[in-house]
Amino acid sequence: MTIHLIELFFTDVFKRYSAKYNIFRDLYEKDLLGLEIRGINNRFSKAIKKIILTKKEICYTTPIDNDNNCELLVLGSYSVFKDLAKEIIAIGNEDLGQKITRTINNSVGYSDLEISLGGKLFSLNNSYLFGILNVTPDSFSDGGKYLSAEQAITKGLELLNDSADVLDIGGESTRPGAEPVSSEDELNRVLPVIQGILKQKPDALISVDTTKSLVADSVLKAGAVIINDISGSSFDQNILNVVKQYNASYVLMHMQGEPRSMQNNPLYKEVVSDIYDFLLNKVEFAKKIGIKNIIIDPGIGFGKKTSDNYEIIKRLNEFKGIGQPIMIGLSKKSFLGKALNITIDERDDPTLIAETIAIKNGARFIRTHNVKKAKYAIELNNYFDNPELLNNV
Repeated sequence: MTIHLIELFFTDVFKRYSAKYNIFRDLYEKDLLGLEIRGINNRFSKAIKKIILTKKEICYTTPIDNDNNCELLVLGSYSVFKDLAKEIIAIGNEDLGQKITRTINNSVGYSDLEISLGGKLFSLNNSYLFGILNVTPDSFSDGGKYLSAEQAITKGLELLNDSADVLDIGGESTRPGAEPVSSEDELNRVLPVIQGILKQKPDALISVDTTKSLVADSVLKAGAVIINDISGSSFDQNILNVVKQYNASYVLMHMQGEPRSMQNNPLYKEVVSDIYDFLLNKVEFAKKIGIKNIIIDPGIGFGKKTSDNYEIIKRLNEFKGIGQPIMIGLSKKSFLGKALNITIDERDDPTLIAETIAIKNGARFIRTHNVKKAKYAIELNNYFDNPELLNNV
């Protein structure tokens, strides 16, 4: 059973949910939220619906499925949903009531959260940077630029000196159409770079972009502290045990399909809800294994249509309900190029604009090629939120 707070104040989102729940009345309001409960037993949904209607709130349900479950949507505000949670607990269903309360608290208290990366605490009242360093011959933007360890180490130190909080190293291209490489090839590419970076900058926080448990084990042993897994453990579930073994941090990303085929007509029932369910379930599973420090990433460009990517960024705030820091990687990606009809080399400024919007909508870690420009996005958002910081300027 999934609890999801939906931003129904977007008129197009409201129209789609009106169609899903056969809402024929004009109930749209500029600050309207929806509390959707997915996978609820039909009999229990009737009891919940009775509580809601008694309180004169508005709710709807979908037809029941083959498992006698349905989906339930309540229209209202945070205060309405908090009261509903208390009523549900009062009738004896503490699990659902607590889930609703937890989801609301996750969303409202998102900026009060913090995460430990390599023993360093990062508070979510600010945003931070993952500098991208691909040591591959075929990555879509920087493939082939840093094939030698010396070139890669120099670039990595440059990114760190440019204020990257984390250096994210990748030894296997994950661009659309990319073919997989062996663990041996991947390690031959990344291990010398990790060792070289840490030799010159021992306090550097290094993340490695991999889906393989064998690679994860070797790079964590070499001094990396974060595993960035584009598959969210779908390719190699043992990677979670390795992360737990080293008490490392874990970036859990959503991807539909696999790199070589993920852009072949990706389809979703409802893109944000589908990704939300995937990430929530994967987070809960990783926590059961014992992983404590998890970042979620909706996976822009990984098995998404161009319009899906814009929808995700627009509604990024909804992922706060999962209760984990949100990371997003937008840097020079094709959804920018396709919308604006521009080449990779022309995408720096659109990237900066998209990153600024993503931070405003809840992104707390930005994975980017251009650390200097992304730093501007973080600083400007900080001033928009706290203009008093400039009183003496």
